[in-house]
Amino acid sequence: MSRPTTVFLGSDAISLPLLDWLTGPEGSARVELVAVFTQPDRPVGRGQKVQANAIKSWALARGLPVHQPERITPEVLAAYAGLAPDLALVMAYGHILRDDFIAVPPLGTVNFHASLLPAYRGASPIQTAVASGESQTGVSLMRIVRRLDAGPVLDREAVRIDPLDTAAEIETRLGLACVPLLARNLPRLLAATGDFVPQDDSAATFCRKLAKEDAVLDFTAPAAGLAARINGLNPWPAAQVERDGQPLKFGLADVAGDTPPDTAPGTVMGADAHGLLIATGAGVLRVRRLQKPGGRMLDAPEFLRGTHVPTGTVFPSRPMPPLVASAPFPVVRRPA
Repeated sequence: MSRPTTVFLGSDAISLPLLDWLTGPEGSARVELVAVFTQPDRPVGRGQKVQANAIKSWALARGLPVHQPERITPEVLAAYAGLAPDLALVMAYGHILRDDFIAVPPLGTVNFHASLLPAYRGASPIQTAVASGESQTGVSLMRIVRRLDAGPVLDREAVRIDPLDTAAEIETRLGLACVPLLARNLPRLLAATGDFVPQDDSAATFCRKLAKEDAVLDFTAPAAGLAARINGLNPWPAAQVERDGQPLKFGLADVAGDTPPDTAPGTVMGADAHGLLIATGAGVLRVRRLQKPGGRMLDAPEFLRGTHVPTGTVFPSRPMPPLVASAPFPVVRRPA
């Protein structure tokens, strides 16, 4: 008896553990992965060399057909329908799917969204959850609908966020969390017995695509919020301040006690064994990793041995754009 077939649609390395499980002994015994859809090759890095993304490289190494449409056209839809997939799995694909595309697999098109829905619908759920100071996040397995991340949810897998976790570290854990989530739900998906529960739209929060402008810091804010934002913006766009006309990036931070009276927010108060100490509107921010232009991100003790940041230095504050809203953010059209 032939196995049900599936197609995977995704463009980010977060999906690699899921794909490894899907094509490993347990997953491949239940379903056959017949093709991968991913974004076209893009320029990356300082040299802007065109490269395949991690999903394409993974698929080619296993001899799987790879499709890279720039957009979902009628021709792409026809080619997709010709694959006759029973089920489609989606994670971080980067395309808005048409209703007729979603409807092709008879067992449905389901998405792995990297938040505990209905929280953090949108483009940056991992970074925004960390930057917002959440103590946990997770992955939600949901049906795709035309509204932004609003489909009914079959199941969730939670992941803890510790105070010194960065977005990069949480992304790795969320990728791994997809495996048990799929393993326990694939039988229900294939048998069409999954109970998809509608989301509570009144509890929904929304995040947006991050931009370089989000890297600024306002030291009049509390230290706890600043530390969370610094950790959430690691590795990109990386929170930074201006020092001597040059950007100084902060890669990891926490809180180190109360701010002394009459100390202006943004004032460097010295350093301890773990980081650079900066006064804020409420509490002392301890920056544990720093990077200067042309250098590497270093632990604070190593950085400060090579780069002097005098006590009394005052870093300027900048208004921080909001990362979360109770309604979808307007789409910003940036110049090409």
